[in-house]
Amino acid sequence: MKRRAKISAVAHYVPERILSNADLEKMVDTNDEWIRTRTGIKERRILEPGKATSDMGAEAVKKLCAQRGISPEEIDLIIVGTVTPDMFFPSTGNLIQEKVGAKNAWSYDVAAACSGFLYALASGAQYIVSGMHKKVVVVGADKMSAIVNYKDRNTCVLFGDAAGAVLLEPDEEYGIIDYILQSDGSGAEYLRMKAGGSLYPASLETVTNDWHFIYQDGKQVFKFAVTKMAEVSVQILEKNNYKGDDLALFVPHQANLRIIDAAVKRLGIDYDKVMINIDKYGNTTAATIPLALSEAYQQGKLDKGDLVVFATFGGGFTWGSALLTWGMDKPRA
Repeated sequence: MKRRAKISAVAHYVPERILSNADLEKMVDTNDEWIRTRTGIKERRILEPGKATSDMGAEAVKKLCAQRGISPEEIDLIIVGTVTPDMFFPSTGNLIQEKVGAKNAWSYDVAAACSGFLYALASGAQYIVSGMHKKVVVVGADKMSAIVNYKDRNTCVLFGDAAGAVLLEPDEEYGIIDYILQSDGSGAEYLRMKAGGSLYPASLETVTNDWHFIYQDGKQVFKFAVTKMAEVSVQILEKNNYKGDDLALFVPHQANLRIIDAAVKRLGIDYDKVMINIDKYGNTTAATIPLALSEAYQQGKLDKGDLVVFATFGGGFTWGSALLTWGMDKPRA
């Protein structure tokens, strides 16, 4: 049988501080009803000052190792999906490697906005399938509060901070079956952070014009995301001769409840098969899928052999889906 990359452990970390809709009402011209009806978000988590993306990622990886009962020294590779690295270099993966003591692993980052985890997962799977590695950790982590303008009511209500991680190991029965990954660079004008890179290095002009914060054209992004995330969710099933009824769990990117609704309708599945936690955490970018998957596992929503689909959409634009069979036993009570 063909070797597959199986998810053998999953864990997450969220900061303690909660930023509720009521809190945002005191900071910017918005209100709880407007936020909830348009996004489905009630609150989000905010990382404390002095802490960074690598700190959250490291905590998730430590939990991952404890769950699997392995030492961090057994990890071969760490891949981190993030658009809020601690710094341009070294990579956030390198920093996580040091913080968890994974001294035998090498590491790198993947930047694909909200699709970062899925891109990193597909990359990590190749090292398992090829036989090059036996234990690959894939992390999705973002400290979005670091690049959100809390004077911009169109974006500050959407994002939160979190990290999630999975361990990939070889298996012949369970694991990732297929994935579809796509991108369209024409979307860069609609969702981006303009400054901080080589085109617009930090300067008085970039700081004064708020170019170091997220910019989003909400209408254009929503229109594109609704279409593409729904399409790719159906495509991955059809490509592998499955139907919506065959799914046990759908884990969508948690950007907006209305976008999730559109994908669910296209799949034709019941809502009890959909993992949703956007109300508690908002959009945590690359962390949304592993965070939702980790909570689904903890809540006993997954049985060994279950068919699962991940779907995502991110800035710039990026989008994709993955199909897998679940290979973990339920968590111990």
